[in-house]
Amino acid sequence: MSTLKEADQQLIRLLADGQFRSGSQLGELLGISRAAVWKRAQRLSDFGLALESVKGKGYRLAQPVELLDPEFLQHYLSRTVCPVDLHYSLITDSTNADALAVGGLAARPAVFLAECQMAGRGRRGRQWQSPFAANHYLSIRYPIQGGFAALGGLSLAVGVAVADALTALCPELAVGLKWPNDLLVNGAKLGGVLIELAGEMEGRVDVVVGVGLNGRMTAAQAQGIDQRWTDLASEIGDLPARTEVVAKVLEHLLVMLADFSSQGFAPLVSRYERYDQVAGKTVKVQSADQVLEGVALGVSPDGALQLETADGMKALYGGEVSLRIQ
Repeated sequence: MSTLKEADQQLIRLLADGQFRSGSQLGELLGISRAAVWKRAQRLSDFGLALESVKGKGYRLAQPVELLDPEFLQHYLSRTVCPVDLHYSLITDSTNADALAVGGLAARPAVFLAECQMAGRGRRGRQWQSPFAANHYLSIRYPIQGGFAALGGLSLAVGVAVADALTALCPELAVGLKWPNDLLVNGAKLGGVLIELAGEMEGRVDVVVGVGLNGRMTAAQAQGIDQRWTDLASEIGDLPARTEVVAKVLEHLLVMLADFSSQGFAPLVSRYERYDQVAGKTVKVQSADQVLEGVALGVSPDGALQLETADGMKALYGGEVSLRIQ
């Protein structure tokens, strides 16, 4: 992974507003020479940041970037939900990988945020497009009581929490859920969920809940996405600040995880049904060893998709599966 040194990070913050700053001004603020400023400015393209250089004016980012406010988020979550350990990076490989790398079992929830992922990933090993400060990349490492057996329906519960958060922020947003882990708007993908397991001990398991949401992404940044997609900027007239979106999503996730740890997915089934974009439709579900077609008839209290096939009713679980609406 390419890494950002402290001076690189300071340079991004200085240029985030999209205004010109001269090389001498930047050098003075950063404590480096004008030549060193030029070298560092060239490195920003490694992270997808387009830089403009105009003689007599200096440097600016071609597009301003809106950075997250980690201090606000730390205080907001501790005040409204519970104390958390918050880890923030401008650049990382993957927020889920960061959460998984923490040694031992977590004493309290840990939140991992980044402005850009160099190796973001979705389910089934797919790459997750993660341009700098364009979207939202967040992971929570959280202890769940009851071990692995208590995790049925967790990805669906996460989808409900995120959909509730987005609806609270933007009531006009027609967000829906596609089993087992996609957030949709009008059939186009807005975001996704990735659940990974960090370790088990004495009746509890640490889960890593990863969420990616498209915020404001250009077609060029979305190259490589093999399905219809959308972002919040395209769907919402008055787009909330990125920090506000992340704060609301994390708040709903942490509240849900506390309830899920004691009650599981069953109490959330009716809320999931409100967002379900699959129920009543003919679908094809593909896994490593089989392909099934049938009519989706909702989900069970443990998160299984109820599929009516020619051979009878089948209960399908998440894992390494792909669902297509026919």
